[in-house]
Amino acid sequence: MPDSVYDGYRRLRFDRPHPRVLRVTLDNPGKKNSIDEVMHPEMVRVWHDISYDDSVASVILTGAGDAFCAGGNFEMVDGMIAEHEVRMKNLREARDVVYNMINCTKPIISAVRGPAVGGGLVCALLSDISVVSKTAKLIDGHTRLGLAAGDHAAIIWPLLCGMARAKYHLLMCTTLSGQEAADIGLVSLAVDDGEVQAKALEIASTLAEGPPTAIRLTKYTMNHWLRMAGPIFDASLAFEFHGFTGPELKEGLAAIREKRKPNFPTHSAF
Repeated sequence: MPDSVYDGYRRLRFDRPHPRVLRVTLDNPGKKNSIDEVMHPEMVRVWHDISYDDSVASVILTGAGDAFCAGGNFEMVDGMIAEHEVRMKNLREARDVVYNMINCTKPIISAVRGPAVGGGLVCALLSDISVVSKTAKLIDGHTRLGLAAGDHAAIIWPLLCGMARAKYHLLMCTTLSGQEAADIGLVSLAVDDGEVQAKALEIASTLAEGPPTAIRLTKYTMNHWLRMAGPIFDASLAFEFHGFTGPELKEGLAAIREKRKPNFPTHSAF
């Protein structure tokens, strides 16, 4: 499959730092590469294009400039609150990003600098190997906004860092530095900021020059742990999107916009 298959993308940029390595760069200028209605479906389909591109042996996923990805932008959130069809479209895309990364035949290495938030954190942590700056900021963000932690957290955080730490960080909605994330096993490696790209390329090049079938089957087999957690992930995603119809998200979003402490309801019928 020639590189021209990637020409139609508007929020993803592509280059070849190694003949067999494809680097995918999230690029939404001036917005810290936040996810909008253009980038979201592109993050879904790119993994199919890569899987069937015989010229690619491994992938680096990174962000343009000094950010990996600041998560979903407020305009997209507003659309999901307002319209059922928009909400269902985004639920489907959020599901497919996760499963398509899991099922992508090529190993994916994330190279993370700056903030990795929400949907951006999905891609950082679901990559097969994650290389993060020690000063990167990893934020799930859901409960702070008034949503159940869906997206990716339930399917992979307990496997990466254990249930006790996963519950603590997801319920408390803490911000983790890259070093802290490495210390608890949430990411593969934490390196100095200036070394992130070089280390990711070193790993991707080593994989690209290795035995392709053995590497791909190892990824495929290990990801059965994630496939077994599929029903847990599906439930968490459904609960997250149910929250778009309720009062907690509206208050959380208003508090962020108004730069104040949220005043969430004191009672839940659940």
